[in-house]
Amino acid sequence: MAITKSAQKALRQSRRRRTFNLVRLTKLRRLVKQIRNLIKEGKKSEALKIIPQTYQAIDKAAKRGVIKKNTASRKKSRLAKAIDKIK
Repeated sequence: MAITKSAQKALRQSRRRRTFNLVRLTKLRRLVKQIRNLIKEGKKSEALKIIPQTYQAIDKAAKRGVIKKNTASRKKSRLAKAIDKIK
C-alpha cells in the first residue's frame, strides 16, 4: 500500500485513469466487432453508418494513449479495406 501522500494520490489517479481507459477500450472493441459482423453478413450500408462512430472511438483511444497512433491507423485502414471489399 502507498505510504506517502504523493504515492496515495498517484494510486487514486491511476485507478481513475484505468476505469476511463477500460471504458474507451471496450467501446472500441465492441464497435469494431459490430462492423466485422456486419461485413461477414455483407451489410455494407449498415457498416458504413457505424464507421464514423468507430473511427471516433479509435481516435479517442489513440489520443488518450489507450492504443498507439499507428495501431489506430492500422485498424481504420483495415476496416475501410474490408468494407470496400463488400459487393
